[in-house]
Amino acid sequence: MERGVHFLTSKASFFFTFCFCFSFIVSPRTLVSSLSPDGQALVSLLSASDPFTKSRSSVLSSWNPSSPTPCSWEGITCSPQGRVISVSLPNTFLNLSSLPTGLSSLSSLQLLNLSSTNISGLIPASYGAFSHLRLLDLSSNSLSGPIPPGLGSLTSLQFLFLNSNRLTGRIPPHLANLSSLQVLCLQDNLLNGSIPAQLGSLSSLQQFRVGGNLHLTGEIPPQLGLLTNLTTFGAAATGLSGVIPPTFGNLINLQTLALYDTEVFGPVPPELGSCSELRNLYLHMNKLTGTIPPQLGKLQKVTSLLLWGNSLTGTIPAELSNCSSLVILDVSTNELSGEIAADLGKLMVLEQLHLSDNALTGSIPWQLSNCSSLTALQLDKNQLSGPIPWQVGELKYLQSFFLWGNSVSGTIPASFGNCTELYALDLSRNKLTGIIPEEIFGLKKLSKVLLLGNSLIGGVPRSVARCQSLVRLRLGENQLSGQIPKEIGQLQNLVFLDLYMNHFSGGLPPEIANVTVLELLDVHNNYLTGEIPSQLGELVNLEQLDLSRNSFTGQVPSSFGNLSYLNKLILNNNLLSGPIPKSIRNLQKLTLLDLSYNSLSGLIPPEVGYVTSLTISLDLSSNHFCGELPETLSGLRQLQSLDLSRNMLYGKITILGSLTSLTSLNVSYNNFSGPIPVSPFFRTLTSNSFLENPNLCESDDGFTCSSRLSGRNRLKSAKTIALVAVVLTTVMMALVLTWILVMRNQKYMSRKHSGMLTPSREEDFSYPWNFIPFQKLNFTIDSILECLRDENIIGKGCSGVVYKAEMPNGELIAVKKLWKTKKEEEPLDSFAAEIQILGHIRHRNIVKLLGYCSNKSVKLLLYNYISNGNLQQLLQTNRNLDWETRYKIAVGAAQGLAYLHHDCVPAILHRDVKCNNILLDSKYDAYLADFGLARLMSSPNYQQAMSRIAGSYGYIAPGKSQ
Repeated sequence: MERGVHFLTSKASFFFTFCFCFSFIVSPRTLVSSLSPDGQALVSLLSASDPFTKSRSSVLSSWNPSSPTPCSWEGITCSPQGRVISVSLPNTFLNLSSLPTGLSSLSSLQLLNLSSTNISGLIPASYGAFSHLRLLDLSSNSLSGPIPPGLGSLTSLQFLFLNSNRLTGRIPPHLANLSSLQVLCLQDNLLNGSIPAQLGSLSSLQQFRVGGNLHLTGEIPPQLGLLTNLTTFGAAATGLSGVIPPTFGNLINLQTLALYDTEVFGPVPPELGSCSELRNLYLHMNKLTGTIPPQLGKLQKVTSLLLWGNSLTGTIPAELSNCSSLVILDVSTNELSGEIAADLGKLMVLEQLHLSDNALTGSIPWQLSNCSSLTALQLDKNQLSGPIPWQVGELKYLQSFFLWGNSVSGTIPASFGNCTELYALDLSRNKLTGIIPEEIFGLKKLSKVLLLGNSLIGGVPRSVARCQSLVRLRLGENQLSGQIPKEIGQLQNLVFLDLYMNHFSGGLPPEIANVTVLELLDVHNNYLTGEIPSQLGELVNLEQLDLSRNSFTGQVPSSFGNLSYLNKLILNNNLLSGPIPKSIRNLQKLTLLDLSYNSLSGLIPPEVGYVTSLTISLDLSSNHFCGELPETLSGLRQLQSLDLSRNMLYGKITILGSLTSLTSLNVSYNNFSGPIPVSPFFRTLTSNSFLENPNLCESDDGFTCSSRLSGRNRLKSAKTIALVAVVLTTVMMALVLTWILVMRNQKYMSRKHSGMLTPSREEDFSYPWNFIPFQKLNFTIDSILECLRDENIIGKGCSGVVYKAEMPNGELIAVKKLWKTKKEEEPLDSFAAEIQILGHIRHRNIVKLLGYCSNKSVKLLLYNYISNGNLQQLLQTNRNLDWETRYKIAVGAAQGLAYLHHDCVPAILHRDVKCNNILLDSKYDAYLADFGLARLMSSPNYQQAMSRIAGSYGYIAPGKSQ
């Protein structure tokens, strides 16, 4: 009963509120007849809001249209004469689809603040009629369209905030008429064009902010150097280019210069040294060149000097030590050289010193220990040498010390134990020797210790257990020896444990299983013995386990089936025996399983086929497995690499034909028999994939052996050998054969030079060629065809074969010859797709299509040659790839995708992004390739294409695979 009464009461309350609000809309004339004209203008805000918004807003609920004036309304201020002079409603949920033009009748209005009120639509041109307006704040809404030039008529305006909207078009030069303007904030919009030089006449301007307008281009007008009252200039994250005007040296009141992430190039103007009030100089992520001007040393008040991510050269000026207020100095990721100036040790309030990723040489100045406020010292990726100064231990506030990727030698100073605030220590990839000081593990806040790739000796100190804060302990690629201390099991916060490529011996301590948060355990390439502790199955958060290249014996623990988060299990090159445990089926996140080069035996369990998450590799080679392949292997449809070679397996391999994502296969040295599957992938394979399987045969249909000899997969039979012997001993037959070969060769060369080479029944080069270049090319179709030889093949895939082709002028290109397929096998032409997509786009992270060639039978695509292969090959051959390179590749690929998705009109969907389709040049810059499945979102077949699953399994968006 009470619930019913409450329901009726709620409904009555809502009905009353709705009627009350609705009456404002239906009968405004009746309710506002006694309201002043200014009040009636304000009612337009109420009229524009929906009843639900008004009922939610405590501000609008105080607005009573029956009042004679609006002066008592919340957010409204009136003059003594009763005229509205201020409308201030920031952070009020107005939810307006447009700004009411009726507000322009508030002729005495001096302040209009509607920031963060959820307003969309255009800025009315009539707002240029506010002749007394001093502040206009429409920021943080969803306003669109251009900035009305009429706003240039607001001659009393001092503050203009239009930032954080969706405004488009150019910045109106009419704003130069706002002679009283002090603050102009237009940042974070969609403005384009250039900055009007006329704005240099705004002599009262103190803040000028246009950053975050990605399409704002052109050079920075030198006339802005006339704004001598300017304290803030912000133009970061724009498309501005050209040089920084030397006239900026006239900005004697400038406190913040934010000009980062732009296309600005040229030198850092030495004139900036005259900006004596400068506190923040942000010039990072540009294309600046030249040296760092020593004149910057005159900036006594500067606290942040960020020049990272440019192409600056020369030395770090010792004059910077005169910047006595400097807190952050970051010149990393440039091309700086020379030694680190010892005078930098004079910067007593310096907290962060970032010099990484340059070409600095010499030793680390001990004087840096005088920077007593230092919290971050990053010197990584340089060419520094000599020892680490023991005085570094005097930096009692030091939190992070990065020195990796240098040539520093000597021992690790025990004085690091005095840096009680230290949480990250990375000395990897140097030439350090000696032992790991026990004092390091006495630091209570230390979470990351990275000493990879040195020549450290001795063991891991048992005192490591004292460092309970440790999250990452990475000691790989050293010469550490002895047993792995069981005390590591006491590190309850340890997530990464890297001990690989050392000289550790003895067993793997089962106490490691006590570290239940452990995600990575890598001890490969040591001298560990004994059985693998079954307790490791208790590491329920483990994601990667690498025990390879040791001397472990016994069986693979069945407890590994408890590792539900495991994605990589690498146990190759040990002495393991017995079967693969059936609990392997539980590893439903496993992407890579490598059990090769052991003594495992028995059947391949059907449970392996249920690990459908296997996408990268399954390697069971060089064991003693026997029997037939389980039918369940057909479930591994996402698998890319499969190696079953050097076992005792037999039976048919027909089931492997259903593994449609394979890019690598090896079943050599077994006893397989029957037909080889027929699929685009299998016809890319060479005989090396099937060696020593004498009973395998070629097939036309994938089910029965063809009548042709399968010479590439069979051992030469005794009959064949005898026939060869007869031929060799018969002089006449040898002469006949020689004559035949000569004649065939002459015919071949004749057809080749005439452009009519026919490599197979399906490919006829004799048809007339259509050659369409997308730029000026200095070679002919004959030059291209000349290079289509087996020795020039650099890659094969399901869509075609790629050749490296050197043209007569020395130019290298890549030629992709598409497989000839039946129409029913390829309803959407990949050849046309690549031409349509790549023929009209240009981006530094997308492979460049130079042109195409085609005839009735053959289709060729011509690309720039990318020298370093693809990402899949890199990851397979370089497992220790540094994270900076990985990051660079990931960002490059992401930038290419972002261009396709957001900058192309219409947008382009690649639909087959995978490691094989990310090419790398010599500098590891990434290029998206293979657009055969790509689609324009506006194309007529887009909906049809998106209704079908495309691409490689394992790389499909989750929503498309359901």
